Amino acid sequence: MSTTTFTIPEGLPYVGASLLSTVFLITGQTIIVGLRRKAAGIKYPQMYAEKAEVEKSVDALRFNCAQRAHQNTLESIPLLYLTTCLAATKFPIVAASLCGSWVVARVFYTRGYVTGKPEKRIWGAEFGTAALIGLLGTATYVVGSAVKAQLGF
Repeated sequence: MSTTTFTIPEGLPYVGASLLSTVFLITGQTIIVGLRRKAAGIKYPQMYAEKAEVEKSVDALRFNCAQRAHQNTLESIPLLYLTTCLAATKFPIVAASLCGSWVVARVFYTRGYVTGKPEKRIWGAEFGTAALIGLLGTATYVVGSAVKAQLGF
């Protein structure tokens, strides 16, 4: 049985900080959804306001937008965590910077979306997508290089 040595790269605490910031992001979004739910009078377990409720109430529309921003973030988080962790094995500063950029973009995305005007989320969405693509490219390079080395290329 062979042994493999794994060296923790310098700069890894930055990765931890950037990943931890996602907890604050998601917690903030959860609070916003709760406040918007209360303002709209939407009871649990109803996930979104119905079309008729939205047509009658701007608060119901804002609740739906807040809920969607939160759900979309939750859908993206596994991709962010995986690509950040993989990229960080060789490029921790790059990984932390891109992850942190994604979080900042998500703040702008959320702030724009919860206005009830979904088009205001676009800047945050585009910037966040660019950060995630950067992480995907970096993680792919790291994994590809490791596989190539294992195969002897």
